[in-house]
Amino acid sequence: MNTAVPMEEGLAIDVRGLTKRYGGRAVVDGLDLQVARGRICGFLGPNGSGKTTTIRMLCGLLTPDEGSGRCLGFDVRRESAQIKRHVGYMTQKFGLYEDLSVRENLDFIARLFGVAQREQAVDRCLQELGLADRQQQLAGALSGGWKQRLALAACLLHEPQLLLLDEPTAGVDPKARREFWDEIHALADAGVTVLVSTHYMDEAERCHELVYIAYGQVLARGTQQQIIEQCGLAVWAVDGPDLGALAQQLKHAPGVLSVAAFGNSLHVAGRDAALLERSIAPYRDRNALRWERSEPNLEDVFISLIDRAQDNFAVAAERVRA
Repeated sequence: MNTAVPMEEGLAIDVRGLTKRYGGRAVVDGLDLQVARGRICGFLGPNGSGKTTTIRMLCGLLTPDEGSGRCLGFDVRRESAQIKRHVGYMTQKFGLYEDLSVRENLDFIARLFGVAQREQAVDRCLQELGLADRQQQLAGALSGGWKQRLALAACLLHEPQLLLLDEPTAGVDPKARREFWDEIHALADAGVTVLVSTHYMDEAERCHELVYIAYGQVLARGTQQQIIEQCGLAVWAVDGPDLGALAQQLKHAPGVLSVAAFGNSLHVAGRDAALLERSIAPYRDRNALRWERSEPNLEDVFISLIDRAQDNFAVAAERVRA
């Protein structure tokens, strides 16, 4: 078993000002991130926002151009080799050998990490992840959900103290996703820290805390409730006939930030409550439509955040051109 790695003030991740540039563009731009031991932190943001680059800097695969900090007590700039030995990193795409069996893949990973009592460790991992009955099956013949389990098993073989999971459930069916998250919570209860990037709002709701980034910068952080309370959004829900046509009319109305379908209703959101009410007023007189004030959900908030980020990015780009 790995010896315990000392944590600074109980933080598994404590980095500040992380920056990574490609071709002169900052993919990650002055990012601060702190995650306490045994917590599940959801890492959210649109494609290209810098999530994967951040995760690769945290696990020692990339060296930051600027910034400093520690991951599991090790310096992210000078001690990347030590970080790699104590971190489990699950990539977006299945990265194991498809022409090897489940057991052969795990045995190979155990050899790479120099796991003591390798055969027993592999046996234990197969049992704990429910893979024992499939251990002789070729990895390439597994379904998406079973490939996901195998990838997680490979991450856990060396008993890491931190899991970095990069969109681990993309393309996996709902049942497999639920089982995966049950396992993640069991690991967190045992003291493992988890940073997981996801696009699924139901998964975000299962995290202890959330960090949302766009254009390489943190836009919001906190618990789900804290982020919703801080967003300052006004939201109206409307149901009735011809909602598709109504959505098209509302999208360009003053003060309307987003119009999104949720089941048989629309959520109409804006940051200026008074302006939003004036814009929807002509439609509230239609007898067939039923309007009511609604609480914003995470999807409403994140649409608002990315819209705000685009505004800020455009302003910054204009200043650079000037």
